[in-house]
Amino acid sequence: MLTGVLFVCHANLCRSPMAEFTARRLLAGRPLTVASAGTDAVEGLAMHPFAAEIAAGTGEDPAAFRSRRLAPEHLTEAVLVLTATRRQRSICTSLAPAALHRTFTVRQFGRLAAAAEPATDEPEDSLQAAVAAAALARGRLQPAPAEADDLRDPVAGTAADFRSCAEEIERSLRPLAALIGAAG
Repeated sequence: MLTGVLFVCHANLCRSPMAEFTARRLLAGRPLTVASAGTDAVEGLAMHPFAAEIAAGTGEDPAAFRSRRLAPEHLTEAVLVLTATRRQRSICTSLAPAALHRTFTVRQFGRLAAAAEPATDEPEDSLQAAVAAAALARGRLQPAPAEADDLRDPVAGTAADFRSCAEEIERSLRPLAALIGAAG
């Protein structure tokens, strides 16, 4: 059974945890699961301190967060897979080809969701309806250059670099929240 949203980055220490915590805040009150994993993650590590500071700003405590390595079942169980980069999107679709049509980069999906037309009927699952609407919008938009799809990894950067990345994540997730809200 398909569940919620899965965020994927390289180590599951910075971008995907920040996206996970941001999505939980933006989608609060919705019956959705939100999780994250890393294509090359070492299991059980704490979030990067700068990412934890940002995650704490969502109202949740990031202290219990631990990294996890991406597994095919994470992908096959997710309604929507959002990756930090095109490379990670490619890894995800290689691990679980069935997830191809519901796997996007975070920024790519943000553009598609912003251009999508909300479902006109009462969908049974608002997240699946949002994914379907965004997928339909894919045919109406010109392909974007790589730099428009990939989230820059802030791991070796400053706290300001992490804040900038988190702001880009939130900008990309707001259209998803709006599309889910419009679907009911």
